Amino acid sequence: MEFEMIGGIDQTNVMISFALILILMIVSRVRHILNEAGTWAAAALGLGVAIGGHWTWLVILLSFLCAGFAATRWRYEEKRQLGFHEGDEGERDWTNVVANGGVPLIVSILAITSKDWETLFPVFAASVAVAASDTFASEFGALDNRVYMITTMKKCERGINGGFSPTGQFAALAGALLIALIATGLGLLVDADALATPLEFILSITLIGFIGCQIDSLFGAVLENKGYIGKGMVNTLAIGSGALIACYLHPIIAL
Repeated sequence: MEFEMIGGIDQTNVMISFALILILMIVSRVRHILNEAGTWAAAALGLGVAIGGHWTWLVILLSFLCAGFAATRWRYEEKRQLGFHEGDEGERDWTNVVANGGVPLIVSILAITSKDWETLFPVFAASVAVAASDTFASEFGALDNRVYMITTMKKCERGINGGFSPTGQFAALAGALLIALIATGLGLLVDADALATPLEFILSITLIGFIGCQIDSLFGAVLENKGYIGKGMVNTLAIGSGALIACYLHPIIAL
């Protein structure tokens, strides 16, 4: 079967999308990736991404979900003892789903509205790369004692908003790279225009994802620590920033 980057109410796109959503709901509940509310939210949001965007976009988002869960479960008991854990077994709720998937959903809606899936594919990939980069930075960097505040570069306590560590920074880069590689593979599968130069695509998406993670830390230090906004809004703003960077800079970075 030959695939192409045509989303919307396309028979192949709809069939594959519903199959992926069914798999998501079963695996999520069996493996406790999301709680019940989170599972339904992910199913609704994922279906919107797949129908508005393309089934490959949903695969990218699901890849982030699975990778993020694996990162959350890494040395989970140690994180629980320090109070850095998520849920009872690492599961996430609907607020986390919306915070990380809201911007990708908006990009998907723009794609079906404009019928321009090719141009918005890098924007979608970049937004998920930011989410993965931030999640990896938080989960893998949580146990690193070498933490510095992004606004002052002075040492600070672990777990504080705006803090970053060497381990977290390496993990952030790895998270962004993972999504870039997955997006590249799927883009090549459907012969996406953005994959005319795969290496440049990988580099640009990885870079934007990593930059978005730093923006998340900056918003956390400047806005969340002062009580102006919550964690979910910080995540959304950082992911949105990554999408905007991709809109304006991806063609330049990829040259």
